[in-house]
Amino acid sequence: MSELKPSLMDYTLKELESLISPKFRVKQIYGWLYHHYASVYEDMKNIPKALKEELDEKYLVNPLSIKNKEESTDGTIKYLLELQDGKTMEAVWLKMKDEQLDESGNICQEAKYTICVSTQVGCKVGCTFCLTAKGGFTRDLSAGEIVAQVVTLKKDNNHKHSRKINIVYMGMGEPLDNLTNLAKAIEIFKEDEGLSIGGKRQTVSTSGLSSKIDKLGEMDLGVHIAISLHAVDDELRSELIPMNKAHNIQSIMDAVKRFPIDTRKRVMFEYLVIKGKNDDIASAKKLVKLLADIKAKVNLIYFNPYPGTPYHRPSKASMLSFQEYLVKHGLLCTIRDSKGIDISAACGQLKEKVEVEGEGEA
Repeated sequence: MSELKPSLMDYTLKELESLISPKFRVKQIYGWLYHHYASVYEDMKNIPKALKEELDEKYLVNPLSIKNKEESTDGTIKYLLELQDGKTMEAVWLKMKDEQLDESGNICQEAKYTICVSTQVGCKVGCTFCLTAKGGFTRDLSAGEIVAQVVTLKKDNNHKHSRKINIVYMGMGEPLDNLTNLAKAIEIFKEDEGLSIGGKRQTVSTSGLSSKIDKLGEMDLGVHIAISLHAVDDELRSELIPMNKAHNIQSIMDAVKRFPIDTRKRVMFEYLVIKGKNDDIASAKKLVKLLADIKAKVNLIYFNPYPGTPYHRPSKASMLSFQEYLVKHGLLCTIRDSKGIDISAACGQLKEKVEVEGEGEA
């Protein structure tokens, strides 16, 4: 296949200023992209026709489109997004807090949302509990394909550019395996003339590429980091995450300690709780010991079952006792609400479902 056409969303403001003249047009284009969510050049009303035609030959506006979506009763929306080469990946719109009204019925606090974005088509890591791993790795997403997920979901939900949004790089793919494009997307999101999403509103979730945690830290992008830990000893972690053999738990802990953290913030450790695997109090004790000298917060996550998985969802009682033990021993710990459990919520599930249905129709 021929090389993919770049998108305007692949570039920072400064880069576009070196590609497009006159410079003042770039700020106008940036406004159309990130304030008005333009998806085609025809939307850009104050840009000269000749310039739009010239740009159209070289660059796409938005490099992806919505192929499918499923909405949960809790407001979670799972999107299957199609790229220009026909490949698909997922992004999720998560409602974190409901709108608050005062006594007069006026909005005193707007609803709060987070967008979970993908960084790759497929994934190289091969976690045994993850449906994305079944499809293997296809390719990295460009910076513009990462950025376009947020623009597309904000547009689809009529979410004004000026309204705050949080981004978690926690969708399909290992973000640090695509570090160059990830870092560029982070910078594009931060542009004041664009979406103006600061580093403190962006969280990079990694399965623990310790050497690349160091590289991300050296870039000093101001983002938060979340570690997908899921196990407290190397034997179980290597079963769940084969990559652990190359990046063991100790190497991850050492890299986290070197990572530049805002002194007021904590490092998030994601712990996927699987029945009979890592939901016992002995594991909780080991977790307390492991995180003893790190300013940490633990996020316990119910395993979300999908057809064919050998793993099972833990009981609510075991989740609560696990949390209680951590809290009693000084760890800040939350249980993540299971969002979108009535839809294809597990990572890779909607993609798999649509592809299977497509094969059935062929």
